[in-house]
Amino acid sequence: MAKKAKTSAPSQRMLRVGERVRHEISALLSRGEIIDPLIETVTVTVPEVRMTPDLRIANVYVMPLGGTNAEDVAKALNAHARFIRGRVTPALDLKYAPEFRFFVDTTFDEYGRIDALLRSERVKRDLDPRDDEDN
Repeated sequence: MAKKAKTSAPSQRMLRVGERVRHEISALLSRGEIIDPLIETVTVTVPEVRMTPDLRIANVYVMPLGGTNAEDVAKALNAHARFIRGRVTPALDLKYAPEFRFFVDTTFDEYGRIDALLRSERVKRDLDPRDDEDN
């Protein structure tokens, strides 16, 4: 009997629950329900939530608007994770309430780095048509 290949791609259920968690946390943040001096002064976006396969841990990626104090915002949200869990999980209708772990979203930095690399002279030189190529 052949073994089933393990994939690292998230299942449809993981994606669906992650998106639902993202939506609920975003709504909670926009309503201003978290009483914290830092969180109250910034607008926090939630670009992505990655669920573990058993749906018991939600890795929530956040970024304050403008990117200032991102690490402090993530720490503050982690300090309020139990409160957030209590407010968000009733809307999820899951067997278990997932544990929330907040991280700074670095994808915007990566996009900027890749964009700068693609605009560099070295890459432009490689993309320019050569004189010896036939059209």
